[in-house]
Amino acid sequence: MAITPRFVLLLAIGAVPIVLLGGESLGAAATVLGVWLLFALALLIVDLLLAASPRQLATERVIPARVRLGESVDARLFLTNTGKGALRGVVRDAWQPSAGPASNRAAVALPPGERRALSTVLTPFRRGERRVEQITVRSLGPLGLAARQATLRAPGRVRVLPPFNARKHLPSRLARLRELDGRTAVMVRGQGTEFDSLREYVRGDDVRSIDWRATARRSGPLLGAGVQHATATAATMAPNLMVRTWRPERDRRVVIVLDSGRTSAARVADEPRLDTAFEGALLLAALASHAGDRVDFLAYDRLVRGRVQGASGAELLSRMVDSMALIEPELIEMDWNAVPSLVRGVTSRHALVVLLTAIEAPGAASGLLSVLPQLSKRHTVIVASVTDPAVLAATAERGRRSEIYRAAAAERALLDVARVSAAIRQSGAEVVTAAPADLPPALADRYIALKAAGRL
Repeated sequence: MAITPRFVLLLAIGAVPIVLLGGESLGAAATVLGVWLLFALALLIVDLLLAASPRQLATERVIPARVRLGESVDARLFLTNTGKGALRGVVRDAWQPSAGPASNRAAVALPPGERRALSTVLTPFRRGERRVEQITVRSLGPLGLAARQATLRAPGRVRVLPPFNARKHLPSRLARLRELDGRTAVMVRGQGTEFDSLREYVRGDDVRSIDWRATARRSGPLLGAGVQHATATAATMAPNLMVRTWRPERDRRVVIVLDSGRTSAARVADEPRLDTAFEGALLLAALASHAGDRVDFLAYDRLVRGRVQGASGAELLSRMVDSMALIEPELIEMDWNAVPSLVRGVTSRHALVVLLTAIEAPGAASGLLSVLPQLSKRHTVIVASVTDPAVLAATAERGRRSEIYRAAAAERALLDVARVSAAIRQSGAEVVTAAPADLPPALADRYIALKAAGRL
């Protein structure tokens, strides 16, 4: 049961006779007040008895299963009055605050046997499962003095996915990939590339790409001793020479290992390191999938927090964002010693292994540095880490004493990152560091560069 402000106002009216009579007749005033209280309580009980029971409401939810972080979605709650009396009151929909409901209260008027839809706009500001378990209904009486209140189960949930803001970089990187792949007029020849097709020799082509057998089939006895003097005769035989074109190898393996340990919880440029790593992993996965490579994803600290294997195309990104939505930073140290065995469990072939982690002081990175030689011996390894733009900006501010101390600390932090980066390169791996907004495209560019060099 709930009492409304209208009932409080009704009780306050009973104080009017006391004010008017003043101290002349306290007994009469008390009698009038007592009668008024009994009258008000009688009205309250009658109003409460006439109010429809909120437990006679049937609930149903229609909620989109997924929404990207920062986007809005319309969540609907359908209420059906299964009772015999009309229900008039207020419904409170108990969504989690992080689901970002625009409003959690709505007035409702339901005649018997009818159905109404209550719409709530959700704009979540946290990833993961945003849930609602119940609603609270207040059914007002006809006089509006009291309400019958009940809490009903009405479970629902919506999964909030990573926003994947880095997808804006995908078209430009795909254009470079198509150029590299030979879908435009540009053809490349590099170590570890696959034969694509034959075409006529054009001045400036690498004579090492001349296919003498195809030329002989086309030119017959014209060749003579031309094979021994390929360079000298290429210009004169250009109309008859055939050269091979090449494309980057396909069906390579790309293994993305994301560090979900304590360092991923730090916020850089008002974004957790973990979310920046998600953006880089999604952009790289989309690019590699379009290139025909097989992508596997692991989120690990001391346990596997997320795993996506055996998917490609649109299914790959869908499964990755679903898995990422539920991953949160764990405040424990990353177990780097288990990473080589995890990679071996994914593939025994040569692969591109991308480690998304934090590069900090040499002591904190000792676990990473200890396993890099083992990984780089079998695979091409990239260590990607986000850098804090505020640290770089602090090095330039040296006006006051406090700023000088801050600049010295920032310089020391940058030197530590440089030392760890140098140690990573000495271990045979590559390093990609950038600000949060720049890390995903930088990682994609390094992948394209490795593809062009034939190292994948």
